[in-house]
Amino acid sequence: MLDLRQIRYFVAVAEAGNVGRAAEQLHISQSPLSRQIMQLEEQLGVTLFERAKQRVHLNAEGRAFLAEARALLANAARLEEIGRNLASGAAGSLAIGYVEGAVHSGLVAAMLKDFRRARPDFHLQLRSRRTAAQFEDLRQRVLDLGFVYSPALEGDPDLESVLVRREPLVLAIPEGDPLAGVADVQPGDLDGRVWITVVRQPGDTNRAQFLAACAESGFVPDIAYETADPLTSLGLVSAGLGLATVQASLRSAAPPGVIFRDLPWFKRSVSIHLAWRRNDRRTVIGDLRKAVNGE
Repeated sequence: MLDLRQIRYFVAVAEAGNVGRAAEQLHISQSPLSRQIMQLEEQLGVTLFERAKQRVHLNAEGRAFLAEARALLANAARLEEIGRNLASGAAGSLAIGYVEGAVHSGLVAAMLKDFRRARPDFHLQLRSRRTAAQFEDLRQRVLDLGFVYSPALEGDPDLESVLVRREPLVLAIPEGDPLAGVADVQPGDLDGRVWITVVRQPGDTNRAQFLAACAESGFVPDIAYETADPLTSLGLVSAGLGLATVQASLRSAAPPGVIFRDLPWFKRSVSIHLAWRRNDRRTVIGDLRKAVNGE
């Protein structure tokens, strides 16, 4: 195995053309420097220099070896820099999970913009996952951070979370619907109307929570369509197939033919939480959390 110190000594002597001058540059004595060069030649089984009384000159083998030695030292310096960057959090790779609501609210884009400005060499992997799947992936160290709809359970020994965004739900109405002309929509206006709701996966509680909020508000919806995401729901609203509630930030993403009304009396909202492992004390995780909170 080659000794990087001997390689550095060889390059210094080759560039100086004189062992004494190279020793001065390296801040060592001439004798041990000459001994290190001879040991390198013995290990390689080849003579690298033609030696005179006062000077040394690279032979053909030495010139060929010098080019590779310089490349090796450059790569070693780069590897050392990478190691320092990894230790400081300036470089590396992280996997971040997200639910679609985090994208619609602009949280993911804002985090990436701030974080990329501070750490341009960092590689972030973004993975769309349901909340439950993100919690499991965090425990298994598949993910490093996750944007989720529900907080980690209080007292969870593995995970922590913090609320980073809460958005009210707004009513999406087809443009030609009679409700389009109602400025202040009340529960009685929605009773018995055809609705479109989002069911993200089998066993999702979103439908039950929606029905409970409707009952608490004083109306009963007729759920005729269930979709996998709110943008699909808005597409159905645009086609005049029913009403839907979506998070407020989706106003700007709606297709033509959809108008919105605020429902200040409706007791539901979309909450986005940021989750991470309790024992992950890396500086980069703390900086990402600050970027999410706009700090």
